[in-house]
Amino acid sequence: MNKEFFEAVKMLTAEKGIPEDYLYEKIAAAIVVAAKHDYNGKDIVHCDIDPEKMNIKVYVTKNVVEEIEDPDTDLTIEQAQLIRKSAKVGKTIDIPLKTKDFGRIVAQTAKHVIRQGIREAERGKMLEEFQSKNQELLSAKVNKVDPVTGNVYLEIGHSEAVLPKAEQVPGETFVEGQITKIFVVDVKDMGKGPKVMISRTHPGLVRRLFETEVPEIFDGTIEIMSVSREAGSRTKIAVYSKDENVDAVGSCIGPKGQRVSNVVDALGGEKIDIVKYSTDPVEFISAALAPSDVISVEILDEEAKSCRATVPDDQLSLAIGNKGQNVRLAAKLTSWKIDIKPESGFYEGASENTVEE
Repeated sequence: MNKEFFEAVKMLTAEKGIPEDYLYEKIAAAIVVAAKHDYNGKDIVHCDIDPEKMNIKVYVTKNVVEEIEDPDTDLTIEQAQLIRKSAKVGKTIDIPLKTKDFGRIVAQTAKHVIRQGIREAERGKMLEEFQSKNQELLSAKVNKVDPVTGNVYLEIGHSEAVLPKAEQVPGETFVEGQITKIFVVDVKDMGKGPKVMISRTHPGLVRRLFETEVPEIFDGTIEIMSVSREAGSRTKIAVYSKDENVDAVGSCIGPKGQRVSNVVDALGGEKIDIVKYSTDPVEFISAALAPSDVISVEILDEEAKSCRATVPDDQLSLAIGNKGQNVRLAAKLTSWKIDIKPESGFYEGASENTVEE
């Protein structure tokens, strides 16, 4: 019986990934809770589990007395010496219990507490697993797509997480069995289990994708200074090299554009502008407005971080972008309010071309 029990625990450990020690602790506690019912809940029952010897010892510790005051906790010297001849008044004696004598109700109670303990262990394991992956890039398998809400249920390791419709890139579709990349935005302990917030629209996804594709970012030679993103459409990423001999932008693009191409593919074709970061706001803002050329950048209010960028007349639309997207992303990337001005000075309404970060 004991051998079967210990083999079952090993199988449970292998299946659920829960440490054996944790399970034995919970099982021992469950047995104690169950056995205490026979002694009106008094705290005199103990359980020792020795997996090496495959032995479970359950016993009640009672006081050896001359006159019994509480039959649950006391034994007379005569009763005690029937169990152990060396028993003496004023000492305690351990009385072995047989788990098979607990009875059906007690056994059911023990099973319930064990199951509860296992659920707690699973939740704890899941929380620990996801917390270690917080702010990380993960591969996930699509288990199910809810046709009503559009939410996608993903298998991540031994756990499942939900990718809400709002965190999906506009226009992308999922099919069961598909492998997709997701970003773990946050992990919270909600008591009943961890709440894992995952996303495919978060700028952190782009950061992590570049880390996996560009060794110089992974080893710290190149640093991603900021990312601005409108998921499914366009992303701007500002990079800086700590080594003057390393071209930050070129390294991120990669030989024949392969590195950035891999990131674009993982994002479903999203356009990516890689720009060189500079501590000089004029240089940084000029770079951020790519693919448009910039003739000059005038700082209007340094404290308010407001500026005006002048661009060639024929590139005004390119600098502003479709529905203002290019200048909007540049403003987010640099944290500056940017007013776009054509070289000739002729355009309709400066306010239409001013974007705040």
